Amino acid sequence: MSQTINEIQDEIIEEFSMLDGDMEMTIGYIMELGDQLAALSDDQRTEDNIVKGCQSKVWLDARLENDRIVFAADSNTAITKGLVSILVRIASDRTPQEVVNADFYFIDKIGLNRFIGTQRSNGLGAMMKQMKIYGLAFSTQVEKENSNN
Repeated sequence: MSQTINEIQDEIIEEFSMLDGDMEMTIGYIMELGDQLAALSDDQRTEDNIVKGCQSKVWLDARLENDRIVFAADSNTAITKGLVSILVRIASDRTPQEVVNADFYFIDKIGLNRFIGTQRSNGLGAMMKQMKIYGLAFSTQVEKENSNN
């Protein structure tokens, strides 16, 4: 059984707690996480996949596989790519309803806003909102498919 959204967030909180609130190490770690994100294909880097409300360019792609949402993302800046990689880790391979109901509490627990500033915090909010919009769209699609069967 795969981890729940909250179990993954708790794991992330634990990872960040080891950095002891050190600004440079935290930013470095966020960028490192971004480096581990799989690259997007050119057909995923579309205007439709750009997250509105981010200062950096962020592409967020979502598709439904076996009634679960699989997210893929990228950004043109290292820190933002790291932030979106954390969200992908938390929300990918979930049912649409899990994504819609997700409470991304790790941000407050880590005190992430202290490290990333207002603009990036707003961008992070826009990324989470976009994930939830995909969740809503896919939950409607799943419900339709299930009612047709």
